[in-house]
Amino acid sequence: MRNLTIIGLLLIAFGLVGLVTGGFSYKKKETTDLGPVDISIKKEKHVAIPTGVSVAAVVGGVALLLVGARRRGSA
Repeated sequence: MRNLTIIGLLLIAFGLVGLVTGGFSYKKKETTDLGPVDISIKKEKHVAIPTGVSVAAVVGGVALLLVGARRRGSA
């Protein structure tokens, strides 16, 4: 009921963010010790969110909102 509405709104929000941004980036730091010398490398990685997953999240969120509204109306 209320939980379905909250989950539906979150799915819609995450799906829209995935559609707008297309993914997210993060930085990974790797450190190696070579005796008294420390070597560190920072790599930026990008994780792509497929468009189909974003669309499915939006559609699923809308479906949960409709189910939540139907249950609230019939109770």
